[in-house]
Amino acid sequence: MDLASHQDNILILDFGSQYTQLLARRVREANVYSSILPFNASITQIKRLRPKGLILSGGPSSSYHLGAPKASPKLFSLGIPILGICYGMQVIVQTKGGKVSGTTEREYGPATLKLDDTTDLFDQIGGKHTRTAVWMSHGDRIDRLPSGFTSIAHTANAPIAAMCDRTRRIFGLQFHPEVIHTPKGAQILRNFIYRVCGCSGTWNTTSWIDPMVATVRKQARSGRIICALSGGVDSTVAAALTHRAVGDRLTCVFVNNGLLRANEAQFVLHSLRTHLDLNLRYVDASQQFLRALKGVEDPERKRKIIGREFIRVFETEAKNINALSNESPVSYLVQGTLYPDVVESGATLGPSAVIKTHHNVGGLPARMKLKVIEPLRNLFKDEVRRLGTELGLPDAMIWRQPFPGPGLAIRIIGPVTRPSLKILREADTIVQEEVKPAGLGRKVWQAFAVLIPVRTVGIRGDKRSYEHVVAVRAVQSDDGMTADWVRLPHDLLGRIAHRITNEVKGVNRVVYDLSTKPPGTIEWE
Repeated sequence: MDLASHQDNILILDFGSQYTQLLARRVREANVYSSILPFNASITQIKRLRPKGLILSGGPSSSYHLGAPKASPKLFSLGIPILGICYGMQVIVQTKGGKVSGTTEREYGPATLKLDDTTDLFDQIGGKHTRTAVWMSHGDRIDRLPSGFTSIAHTANAPIAAMCDRTRRIFGLQFHPEVIHTPKGAQILRNFIYRVCGCSGTWNTTSWIDPMVATVRKQARSGRIICALSGGVDSTVAAALTHRAVGDRLTCVFVNNGLLRANEAQFVLHSLRTHLDLNLRYVDASQQFLRALKGVEDPERKRKIIGREFIRVFETEAKNINALSNESPVSYLVQGTLYPDVVESGATLGPSAVIKTHHNVGGLPARMKLKVIEPLRNLFKDEVRRLGTELGLPDAMIWRQPFPGPGLAIRIIGPVTRPSLKILREADTIVQEEVKPAGLGRKVWQAFAVLIPVRTVGIRGDKRSYEHVVAVRAVQSDDGMTADWVRLPHDLLGRIAHRITNEVKGVNRVVYDLSTKPPGTIEWE
């Protein structure tokens, strides 16, 4: 997209935040275009984009550490408004002569913000001393503001949770307004975009489909294409887009890696063949994956092994397809990679930390023969679902609960064995059978079971038992970047626990996970 065609542009400098792309998306939702550059982009690059405002993103570093990403002092001489978020706020403080330090009073997850100034950023949020919920993710705090700055909000653990230098139009927020768990976050960003930066709000996305189809056509001008199709919404939408772009040059491959839920392969194949007119191949590679995972405990190794084995399967299938046809050879692999996969794998513009290597990003082998096409790489789950609706996919496919590519391997803490897979499949089936009919609908993003490598003492038939523990996890999210645990009704939890401990041989205890993301992640590994 030609940035020069947009009068207004809010530029984000990426310091490695998990939420940078989400922040750009929130700006675009306010009808203003947003672009992203790395934190160390040159002043010349920045001026070329003619931004109406700058946002300095969060990041995993501490601004006072040697080697931490810094902001160029020249940014503050450009004469345009600046908003620092979390680490970005701390960078402003350090650069302008204030003080940031570590603290034992860290804040991760929900916090209550008390407003001390209701102009500019906090206009229409409430009156002075209003309390509002925000989402925190920080371990450092601001001890002293630079000259010219004032504090405009605080929390119990952060005396300076927001700041401003109104004269120079520089602002900072310790919390993340871009995540859905900051309910007033969209208004705070709109206040920066419109009240501070003076944007007009004329940008809009009339259609995602045509530009994305054109991009896929450009990436794969010739040659045949295979698509890694799991039956989930991400890969299904990627397949539908690619089919629209290249037609019969596409072959979809569904791989049973031996790590699927009970009856998953049959369900997915039936669903895909019923609803989509695609050339679909089924490969049972269970033995191959389980053999490669034998004895592996480390979750990063699991993910990398699974990514490697998937590519081996796809390259083998590409050879098989080539052998059956005299047409051009298979040259491309389409994946339904989303932005949360990318950012958690550390593959972003800024110096983001690796949270966990996703098999379809950092898990790919360095030497692979197929060129990767990822049409959804910069989108989030809810955006992909809207795209799927525009493409005419049925709700049953669009609103399936996410299931990770590595499957049950990352819900078994420790080595993956056939006995552990059996226990987890049976426990997870019970969770699905109880949660789906409970009338919670789309309030639950994911609900699943996890097998913990812990055994506890119990009683069965007046005898001592020493058996496994299963954890149940249910979370609510819109985009997978943040998540809150679902308050499942107690009677529902009771039924789940009762059935698992009675019906799943080898389990005598069930626990419920109350962790948010952050500090936890949705999956356990």
